[in-house]
Parts: sequence; C-alpha cells; structure tokens
Amino acid sequence: MSRICHIELDDSNLPPPTPEIEQERKVAIYDLMEDNTFVLPARADRDVPEGPYNLSLSIRDKRLVFDVKTEDATPAAEFHLSLSPFRQVVKDYWAICESYFDAVKNLAPAQIETIDMARRGIHNEGARVLEERLDGKAEIDNDTARRLFTLICVLHFGG
Repeated sequence: MSRICHIELDDSNLPPPTPEIEQERKVAIYDLMEDNTFVLPARADRDVPEGPYNLSLSIRDKRLVFDVKTEDATPAAEFHLSLSPFRQVVKDYWAICESYFDAVKNLAPAQIETIDMARRGIHNEGARVLEERLDGKAEIDNDTARRLFTLICVLHFGG
C-alpha cells in the first residue's frame, strides 16, 4: 500500500491554466492515480504511518511543499524542497512544451516526433532531479517522478 491514493494541488494563487497545461495536469494526475510508488522510509526517531497516502503539493515561501497524510487524514510527513534545483529544467521543459504545442498544430509528424523526443529528455531530467531531492524523504519510481515533475511544473510556472 505504499502509494499515493489522492493528490491535490494548491493552485489557489495561480492564474487559470491554458488548455494545454490543464490537459498536461489532468493526464499526469490520471496516470499517477493509475500507477505510482510512494514509500516513506523508516525513521529511527518516529514511526512512519503506512500508506496509501493523500498528497498535497503546494509552493509556499518559494519552496515546494509535500504534505503527506494517510487515507484517514493523519499527518504522515511534510517536507519542503528548494525550488532552485528545478528552475532551469522547468523553464526548459515549458519552452520545449510550447514548441511542441505549436508543432502539433503546424508541422509534419516527423518534426513533431523530434520535438517530442527532446521534450521527453528534459522531462526525464526533471524526474531525476526530483528523485535526488526526495532522497531520504520518500522513495518513488521513475514513472511516479515523471508525473510528479509535471505537476511541479504546473505549480512552478502557474500555467
């Protein structure tokens, strides 16, 4: 039961997302709920409640906040990550996404595929950064990291 069973994004201070960003968000949440791995490691100083977990993601005071609770809303963990390691990869990701969204409307499939390959590469880099930042706090697999990175992008640049 080491998984996320519900995810919430605190986007209350963000402008409304574009249709493309809203679609990215919906797909990431759907895929995350279908299949994910999220394990809170054992701690010597306290018990770690078992999952599944409700996860709330937000940005507070320029920090990415993971607020983790059990299904019955018992606090399980909260960790704050600096946004600095994410800034460049998120910026690069949204730049390539804009190119991709434009390409889908105007370019041939071969050109779209080239841009999509670049987009996947940047996305993988963002997932790797997230896995590194969560080291010792939560154990996630690569697919979970990729989906969470998409949601971080939505929060980071606010649509």
